[in-house]
Amino acid sequence: MFRQLVWWTIIVSVSLTCIVWLTQSLRFVEMIVNTGLSITTFVTFTLLLLPSFLSLIGPIAVFAAVMFTYTKMLNDSEIVIMRATGMSPLKIGRPALLLATLVMLLGYLNTLYLMPASFREFKDLQREFRSELSSLFLQEGVFNPVVEGITVFIRERSESGQLFGIIIHDERVPEEPVTMMAEQGAIVTSDKGPRVLMVNGNRQEVRADDGRLSLLYFDRYTFDLSALNKTEIDLWREPRERFLNELFFPADQAQKIYNYRELRMEGLFRLSSPLLYLAFTTIGLALLLSGDFNRRGQFLRILTAVCSVTAVQVIVLSIKNLGEKTPALESIMYLVPLIVTAGFLIILMSGKPRAVGRKTRRKNLAQSGFAT
Repeated sequence: MFRQLVWWTIIVSVSLTCIVWLTQSLRFVEMIVNTGLSITTFVTFTLLLLPSFLSLIGPIAVFAAVMFTYTKMLNDSEIVIMRATGMSPLKIGRPALLLATLVMLLGYLNTLYLMPASFREFKDLQREFRSELSSLFLQEGVFNPVVEGITVFIRERSESGQLFGIIIHDERVPEEPVTMMAEQGAIVTSDKGPRVLMVNGNRQEVRADDGRLSLLYFDRYTFDLSALNKTEIDLWREPRERFLNELFFPADQAQKIYNYRELRMEGLFRLSSPLLYLAFTTIGLALLLSGDFNRRGQFLRILTAVCSVTAVQVIVLSIKNLGEKTPALESIMYLVPLIVTAGFLIILMSGKPRAVGRKTRRKNLAQSGFAT
């Protein structure tokens, strides 16, 4: 039973992960088309998001494996025979509970280390590609806001990296906005950071003192974009990029961090979400193994189990979002999976084993379709 549960958990996890990975990877197709991103980098980007997917897919995969395995055994009357020999529902469900405990420990490894480490690497790679010259996200025919106050327009870009129809608008100093236009140019590297080399163009600047327009024609002009690197260095890390100690004990004081509640709820969610492995497993076991065997099928029990799991998942995610504004909901984040696990475990334990007497055994075997 344990081997079957492990096998089906792997199959369901891989299947769901592939589906989610394919849907999410479509967001990066534009990066390949517009920025010349290599296939290797594309795969690296998408694979770094897998731990984030597994934190949500894992409990659902275990629940699906438990439901499939035990429903199949019920339909084949194997569960009936086990109960006829005196095995309690808790003992029959022991392999699933053992699997849920093991994957819960792996879930903690994922949420506490793998997920923040991979997502941090993902964001660092994304910032690196945005700051490097060869990987600037400059789309043709679009006004690209590369950093705050600087907008770049490129009419056309050749395969060799040459730019045509360049417009750069710099309003970092609102009183003196500057607009530069050039027929062609290129992005070049330097010791001080990225620069745009423009050829055959003009520079227009509005003076702050009298509002007059200053026009300068040039054969060659260089515009500094080194502010890109400075902006990325000072960028505030998202909650999913932070490890547990950075969520509960950030470097800045709590009262100075605008998103402090968001950081704290992210930390509580990572500590409580692996408990859903046990919660979902006990829901499936309690609803399938409690009560008498029904030869008409287990559709109603399966439907009830699916609805219960969906309700628990929605409640947990809702508490995470509402807890950022209501601190009193913090403790409920833990209580929901714990109460669900305890409640359905009591239901599972309340099922009494069948008597092992000869007459009772014959009766139960006859109900399962076997002749005595």
